[in-house]
Amino acid sequence: QPLKPPAQPVQISQPNHCIAQYNQLFLQRFSGRERQMAELMKDKMLELGFDEAVFDRLGNVIGTIHGKRPGKTILMDGHIDTVDVIDEAQWTHGPFSGEIADGKIYGRGASDMKGSDCAMVMAAGRFAAQTKKDFAGTICVSGTVHEECFEGVAPREVTKRVKPDFVIVGEATSTSIKIGQRGRAEVVVETEGVSCHSSNPEKGVNAVYGMMAVIEEIRKIVPNEHPLLGRGILELTDIVSAPYPGASVVPAACRATFDRRTLVGEDEAVILGQVEEAIARAQEKHPEIKARCYLATGTEACWTGDTISAKRYFPAWVVDENSELVVKARRGLEAAGIEAPLSHFSFCTNGSSFCGEAGIPTIGYGPSLESLAHVRDEYIEISQLTKACRGFASILAELTR
Repeated sequence: QPLKPPAQPVQISQPNHCIAQYNQLFLQRFSGRERQMAELMKDKMLELGFDEAVFDRLGNVIGTIHGKRPGKTILMDGHIDTVDVIDEAQWTHGPFSGEIADGKIYGRGASDMKGSDCAMVMAAGRFAAQTKKDFAGTICVSGTVHEECFEGVAPREVTKRVKPDFVIVGEATSTSIKIGQRGRAEVVVETEGVSCHSSNPEKGVNAVYGMMAVIEEIRKIVPNEHPLLGRGILELTDIVSAPYPGASVVPAACRATFDRRTLVGEDEAVILGQVEEAIARAQEKHPEIKARCYLATGTEACWTGDTISAKRYFPAWVVDENSELVVKARRGLEAAGIEAPLSHFSFCTNGSSFCGEAGIPTIGYGPSLESLAHVRDEYIEISQLTKACRGFASILAELTR
């Protein structure tokens, strides 16, 4: 079908072209090895008439289309890494085959989130062609690296370069609109003891017993609640003693990690302050306990040879449902015949950087179901993929009037 003017619902023609392009996106996988994916996206952007497509120092790919009239800068962002596959033999469809069956495309990253990456690139390119770039503002599409390791760290480089006024995070939303998410932090608690032979435990101090007392107090923390995001979470995810294995040795150290899902208004001081208070309560009961807490940090290598190093703290965010971005996005989707109920992400996304840190108005919109991320036989429905293409283009039409 011919493409229609932006005043009407935008139709993406030749959906099979989108599907064929999508299959190629399985060339590269996993965090830190996104080079072929980034190169493919860059080539496709230039082929579709983007004015510019570049890599930054971390390996993010950023494509830009300039409208003929002044206006705001809209960024559509999607990550191009995936989680690993540890059970390939148990997949019914090959995790890197891109196999099409029963109206679905199967493979690792199909839902999280190469389907959406493809839809954003195709929608932006076709919208530019349809309008002959006679729109207000600038459209950018970014394919960011290392999201599965650091939600929102690599996008900091994108924000510096693009300086967007609005951001659309293309994670799976079943093509509804997400207006917020809880944040995430990894809280580490360490206790210190005195090692000795386990046949004479009275000569030492068992760090694990100290940790048990601290954990007992941490479990008494009552998470805050938010009217949209719900209740915060503080959950123990791992614990290890040292030395390990402790062959006839009383452990001199113990470390526990907690997954802390945060709400808006909960910064590092709040997160660590609650745990420090729990440690203090444990020490009142057991003065011999030596303990501390801090936010975990991590370092990851990028395909460019550069590295990412950051705290594992990614703040929560919420945008007003009556804000310009939300209102216009809903209007665009409704014009395209797409229902757009409002909700929030249950997991952490790059929105932690764009909105939680930088304060840029941000929404989530993308194809497929949240529940299909990271699962065996991951897939995306072709109808969702093509619907998202139409939806992205319709949102762009409304935001660039």
